[in-house]
Amino acid sequence: MAKSNGIVSALLDILLAVVRPGRTQESNPQRPRAHLRKETTTDAVVDPGRAAGTATMSIDPDGIRDLRLAYAPDRDGAPDAGEVIWTWVPYEENDGRGKDRPVLVIGRQSAERVYAVRMTSRAHDGDRDFLSIGSGAWDSQGRESWVDIEQLYSVHEQGLRREAAVLDRPRYGRVAQALSRRYGWSAAG
Repeated sequence: MAKSNGIVSALLDILLAVVRPGRTQESNPQRPRAHLRKETTTDAVVDPGRAAGTATMSIDPDGIRDLRLAYAPDRDGAPDAGEVIWTWVPYEENDGRGKDRPVLVIGRQSAERVYAVRMTSRAHDGDRDFLSIGSGAWDSQGRESWVDIEQLYSVHEQGLRREAAVLDRPRYGRVAQALSRRYGWSAAG
C-alpha cells in the first residue's frame, strides 16, 4: 500500500507541474541557485521540498552505483556535499506526510538535485544504521546528532529551505567512509 501511495504522490507532482506551468529555471542551467523562500500556489503556501517537481524524494541507496562522495561545501545558497541543509522530508511510510528536518548533503545527483542523508537528534547508540556526528550549528539546542546511513534522499535545489551549517571535513570523511563501506561508493573524503 505504501508503494502505491508513493506512485500516486509522484503522479500528483507531475500533474500539478503540468496544471501550474510558468515556473522558470535560473539563467544558468548547469547549476541553478536555490530558492530559499516558500513557493505559493493559488490557495496555499507549499514548503520547499514538497512542491510539485521539486519535492524531496526517498531513494533506495542500493540502486545507486557510481556516487562519488567528495567534500565540497560552498556557502552560496545551493546545497553542496558537506553542508547541512533544511528541507521537507517525507516519512518512511511515503503517504504524503513528512516534516522539515536537517539533512547532510553527500554528493551531486544532477545539475538540479543532490543526494542527502537524514539527520536526527534522537539517540541511536549501537544502531548500525546510524553514525554519531556530534553537535553543530544545525541544532540550536546543541544536541548530539546522528546520520541515518540507511536512508537516502534526492533533494532538489529549490527544495532547500536554508543552509544550516558546514560539517567539518573529518566528520564528513567518517560519514563518507561509512557510506562507502556499506554501498561501495567512492569516498574522496
